[in-house]
Amino acid sequence: MSEKRMFIVDAELVKRIDDNRGDMSRSELINFLIESQLKEESKKHNGVTREEFHQFQEGTKELLRSFLEFFISYGLELGKQPEDKEFEQLTQRLQALGSSHKGKNS
Repeated sequence: MSEKRMFIVDAELVKRIDDNRGDMSRSELINFLIESQLKEESKKHNGVTREEFHQFQEGTKELLRSFLEFFISYGLELGKQPEDKEFEQLTQRLQALGSSHKGKNS
């Protein structure tokens, strides 16, 4: 048999417990509520929401687009002419990132 302790609470709280416990004892209801709360808290910290992941994904695309813009403009300012294929690939990537970013926000 488990050890028992006295738990002193307001009379209003005891009334709320009694009104909502159904066939459970007071101890069973309190234990159930504590366990439910702990399970809910553990679920919240195990991952990210779709919205958080989407924001991260869009932020990463924006960062990549900024890097590409920087490297293209930096190369052009130095007067270095990139190979046609390389420059074309970078330009296409930049345009793809820009259009996918703008298309989702519109």
